Amino acid sequence: MQSYELEAWLGDDHGLSDEQITELLDHADEIAERYPDPDDKPERDAALSAAYRILIGEHNVVEQLATERAAAKAAEACALAGLRQLAIMQARAGESESGFARRANVDRMAVRKWLDKR
Repeated sequence: MQSYELEAWLGDDHGLSDEQITELLDHADEIAERYPDPDDKPERDAALSAAYRILIGEHNVVEQLATERAAAKAAEACALAGLRQLAIMQARAGESESGFARRANVDRMAVRKWLDKR
């Protein structure tokens, strides 16, 4: 990441010193190496945001991210339970495993597992 790109990402009122900007730029380069794929932009932004939050002295960043992760895992578990139930119902109604998998954005083997076929 170039310094002008970081400055644009930060905006005008970022609250960082020149030394902190240099440190964040170093972190940004490490993050870019860790997440090189263009599709990894959300992960790069999340990692850079976490580094920024620590540098500006925000407290409880780890705890806040851990809480967000726990909530996301719980939401995923609930969504998967709902999808599993619908897979069972749709299979009984004649929908193909692959058709349901496509609609549910899961692989067919997950659907087969939900249907106790694997």
